[in-house]
Amino acid sequence: MKNIEITTSAIIFKDISELATEDQMLMQQAILAREKAYAPYSKFSVGAALLLANGEIIFGSNQENAAYPSGMCAERVVIWSAGARFPGVAIQKLAISAKSAHSLVDKPVGPCGACRQSLFEYEFKQEQPFEILFMGELGEVVKVPSVKSLLPFSFDNSYL
Repeated sequence: MKNIEITTSAIIFKDISELATEDQMLMQQAILAREKAYAPYSKFSVGAALLLANGEIIFGSNQENAAYPSGMCAERVVIWSAGARFPGVAIQKLAISAKSAHSLVDKPVGPCGACRQSLFEYEFKQEQPFEILFMGELGEVVKVPSVKSLLPFSFDNSYL
C-alpha cells in the first residue's frame, strides 16, 4: 500500500476590493455576464469571464432548458466559446460569479465537476496553467493558480 498526500493552494480574499486591478475588472465582467444568464428554473445565475493572452475577454452565462440535462453551465459556455473563436490562444484567467433569486449567495461558488473536467482539457492542451477566481454574489473570493488545484488526479488524453 502507498499513502500519498494531496495538497492544493488557494488565496481567499475578503471581497472583490482586495483583488488586483486586473482581477477586479475580470470579476466585474463575470458579474455582468451573470446578469445575462437564462435560469428560469433554478433561479441560480452564473456568469464567467475569461481573459485570453491576446487581451480578448470572452463572456458566458448558464443557459437552462426545460429538459434539465440540455442546459449548460457558464464555465463550459465560456471555455467552448473561447476555443471556437480563438483556437490556440492561451487562457490566462477565468472569473466566475453566482447569484440566486432565492437567497443571498455570500460564499464562493466553484465550478461543478463536469466544468472542472472541461476546463482541465483546455489547461492540459495549452500546456500551461491558468488562474481561476470564483465568488458568490458578494463576499469572499477564492483564487487558485490552476485547474489542477480544483481537480487532483485529473484525467487527460494520456489515458486514452
